[in-house]
Amino acid sequence: MIYDTFIGPFIEFEFMRRALVGACALAIAGSPLGVFLILRRMALTGDAMAHAILPGAALGYLVAGLSLPAMTIGGLAAGFTVALAAGLIARLTALREDASLAGFYLISLALGVVIVSARGSNVDLLHVLFGSVLALDDATLLLLASIATVTLVVLAVGYRALAMETLDPGFLSSVSGAGAPTQLIFLALVVLNLVGGFHALGTLLAVGVMMLPAASARLWSADITRMTAIAIGIGLISSYFGLLFSYHYSLPAGPMIILMAGVVHFVSLVFGQAGGLLRNAFAGRHLEA
Repeated sequence: MIYDTFIGPFIEFEFMRRALVGACALAIAGSPLGVFLILRRMALTGDAMAHAILPGAALGYLVAGLSLPAMTIGGLAAGFTVALAAGLIARLTALREDASLAGFYLISLALGVVIVSARGSNVDLLHVLFGSVLALDDATLLLLASIATVTLVVLAVGYRALAMETLDPGFLSSVSGAGAPTQLIFLALVVLNLVGGFHALGTLLAVGVMMLPAASARLWSADITRMTAIAIGIGLISSYFGLLFSYHYSLPAGPMIILMAGVVHFVSLVFGQAGGLLRNAFAGRHLEA
């Protein structure tokens, strides 16, 4: 019973193993970035950037169909362009960066859907919007593994600078000129991981595996290192159980992974030891006493 429920699907079916490896790669690389996005109060920026890559990926699809290299290059180009353009608009106009990103987010989503719809079928549109985590081939798995490796190496090398720039950017600017390069490298990693997530989970769900585990981890700890470890753990658990529920109940795999992360998030909202509802309720009573 235990074998058939929890182990058998991944032993017997290669597509389940591939999906698990791909989802775990996204969780391991994306969750730490989500932690820093949460701490930098840029959570919605991640969502906006996830949609910003859609027109580039759609143009790649328009040129070469469902081609991994074409859609990846297009998505990267669009993501970097929107990130730089949003920052430039915030500097040159009265709009703040979040407002300019919101504008790009809406335009990008609409434009990407129109491009894909003009060339392909509803199946292709669903593939772009919601991904196909159960149909990952060798090339896509290699891409996800490469992105995860690059992300972890860069985070390991620049962890102190990124943490300092997140917690006290003024101090980092006063002692070195690493603030702006650190910000650019961080945004580049976010775009890179969103493009990888796009191939597995689609543009609408790619940011979920990055942000939901990070938001949950924030409710369990205020320490960056612990938050990162907790977020990765939640991402891995959500990937595993999301795929299991998808297999046993014939549900879409990508949305189930995000829903599992959502379940953990609601549990964290109630029971989290660093800001959950119960924790705050008892803390308030203690102060009243």
